[in-house]
Amino acid sequence: MTVMEQRGAYRPTPPPAWQPRTDSAPLLPDAEPYRVLGTETAAEVDPELLRRLYAELVKGRRYNAQATALTKQGRLAVYPSSTGQEACEVAAALVLEERDWLFPSYRDTLAVIARGVDPVEALTLLRGDWHTGYDPHEHRVAPLSTPLATQLPHAVGLAHAARLKGDDVVALAMVGDGGTSEGDFHEALNFAAVWRAPVVFLVQNNGFAISVPLAKQTAAPSLAHKAVGYGVPGRLVDGNDAAAVHEVLADAVRRARAGGGPTLVEAITYRVEAHTNADDATRYRGDAEVETWKRHDPIALLERELTGRGLLDEAGVEAARQDAETLAASLRARMNEDPALDPMDLFTHVYAEPTPQLLEQREQLRAELAAEAEPEGAQR
Repeated sequence: MTVMEQRGAYRPTPPPAWQPRTDSAPLLPDAEPYRVLGTETAAEVDPELLRRLYAELVKGRRYNAQATALTKQGRLAVYPSSTGQEACEVAAALVLEERDWLFPSYRDTLAVIARGVDPVEALTLLRGDWHTGYDPHEHRVAPLSTPLATQLPHAVGLAHAARLKGDDVVALAMVGDGGTSEGDFHEALNFAAVWRAPVVFLVQNNGFAISVPLAKQTAAPSLAHKAVGYGVPGRLVDGNDAAAVHEVLADAVRRARAGGGPTLVEAITYRVEAHTNADDATRYRGDAEVETWKRHDPIALLERELTGRGLLDEAGVEAARQDAETLAASLRARMNEDPALDPMDLFTHVYAEPTPQLLEQREQLRAELAAEAEPEGAQR
């Protein structure tokens, strides 16, 4: 006899009035990744927006290349390149209003600088000089998050608090496909849905969580389908189509600002380069796969659209490249300057009110530094 067969056993049944709280049909994502470039819809996009997207993509590609070179020169400890993902990065920054907040992951440096953060300050964390390197409140950009998905609950908390205060603020949180396997991802989606928080979640599905392919992370039809389980709309978009990513994110931001709650957007893209400069991507993927994705390059897609419609000529292409070179030259020169660091800054911004232990450690370091600064004869 099983437990359920015993007399008086509890047999759970739905209450008589039970019914689905949400119709799942409107929440289901697009059957195929949504595209704009190369379709009739592209003619409806503002030409100025397309040109701005193009200029930012070109600068972003050059920034990635320069930052990667700086790691080889010892000027950066590590750099997670977003080459191939520039459309997601730029679109995420451009859809936000000044009052909104961006919550990036460690790979989202391009989104951070497109939001207005100083290009050198955006690399300070990866250089190992400071925990962040920039003031998050100046441009409303949260610190680059190295732990996977921990920025997502923070985005939900900020957005929910803003709504309680009556502030017209939307938070856009960026995460990779690997981050969707973390508990923070699920907790953030659930809280955001229950509270109807004004948050947009952008998942950049670049195919791999370091060396783990997506097929070994989930059996879902798409990551966007995960939204349905939380009662949240899911959108699936071509992550290399800058115009499509911008449109989908803009719709999600408008919906959130109007009180419609969160949206989960999955952008299908590809990490052309290795996970970081410390990774050997050839151990888990072949050159043929990479070359296939290079033929779907976000810059080439947008350049083809612009030139085909007469919105961009050779002079415009060259101007964008020159702006990118100017950015790279400035970054290179400034990163080659040795920063003036104060060891006592280790104790700054740890607590609003320093603990007794922290004060003790600070004075111990101060004494050690003073002793090292004394002339050799004076120490005898």
